Amino acid sequence: MKQYYVCNSCETKYNIAENVWKCRCGGMLNLLKEKVTFDPSTLQQQPPTMWRYIDALPFEKNSKEWKSITMGEGYTPLIALDESEPNTFVKVDYMMPTLSFKDRGAAILIAKAKELGVTRVIADSSGNAGTSIAAYAKRANIACDIFLREGTSPKKIAQVKAHGANVRTINGTREDIADAAQKFVNEEKHFYASHVYNPFFYEGTKTYAYEIWEQMKEEPDTLIIPVGNGTLLLGAYYGFKELLENELIKKMPKLVAIQAENCAPLAEAFMNDEVEANHFDGKNTLAEGIAIAAPARSIQILEAIRSTNGEILTVDEEEIAQARATLADKGFYVEPTTAANYAGYLKYNRLPSEKIIIPLCGAGIKAN
Repeated sequence: MKQYYVCNSCETKYNIAENVWKCRCGGMLNLLKEKVTFDPSTLQQQPPTMWRYIDALPFEKNSKEWKSITMGEGYTPLIALDESEPNTFVKVDYMMPTLSFKDRGAAILIAKAKELGVTRVIADSSGNAGTSIAAYAKRANIACDIFLREGTSPKKIAQVKAHGANVRTINGTREDIADAAQKFVNEEKHFYASHVYNPFFYEGTKTYAYEIWEQMKEEPDTLIIPVGNGTLLLGAYYGFKELLENELIKKMPKLVAIQAENCAPLAEAFMNDEVEANHFDGKNTLAEGIAIAAPARSIQILEAIRSTNGEILTVDEEEIAQARATLADKGFYVEPTTAANYAGYLKYNRLPSEKIIIPLCGAGIKAN
């Protein structure tokens, strides 16, 4: 399978074996690969994990590296929210090995790193991506350094350390953490296992779309997704695009992104009809997982939302806290970031027959 990195800005190509994480022009790298051809008739022969879609994933058909790394991630339950809302479904993505949807991307990225002969990875995170990268790196016998912000949930820090990763806490903003990790990557020439910059991560999160399609036996009308760096939104967008190209669905679902009012650069750019988000001087928010003041892939995120006739909604801190309590009343104990998404759903002007999917991204037990 031919694969290249290609710059989203200037279209320069790079061999994936090169240790690059962004283009020389500063642009973000996408993955350029052969068209995915997918045969649904093979699914019943595959395991009940996201690896049942191996033919759509960026590995050779005889690749074995992933088999020693997987922990059974994916193929999470899709269930009706409750009897009063039969067309709204929650995808329980916190039912993963490290209790968040980030396991989708981390499993693919680390398997690819192993295939490329990588011996050490570096990542920065608000928490969940760091725990996922640390866990899968340990499975792959790859050394791992995770950069986290001082003040990150102690439970997430403990989880990263439990997986044997070297934790580097930085005093500053989420952007400061990324800058510190990138400086270290450039100086030490290690592999940057970034859930934002490395496009192989999105090859994992796209399985979210494949699972929804298989479980529903059709495409939903709308996806409501919490967005900071766009890890799940872009993955879902790419996945449904591949399903559409293979004529397995009839239309693209509408993407509705949710941001915290205290940190909403994408919402501001969307409202002002801008192509790219500007740095947002916001405040702290309960939804730390989407508190990204300067999302690196904002151009791609905004393009994806607009191309599906989607929208971006914001929620305040009181709405987030109340939504978390409401979900708990329904039996779902989630992180505040997922609660922000549910709060956005409650504000969304939905049609009675509209089939909507809401991801439950992270388990509440991981939060403070």
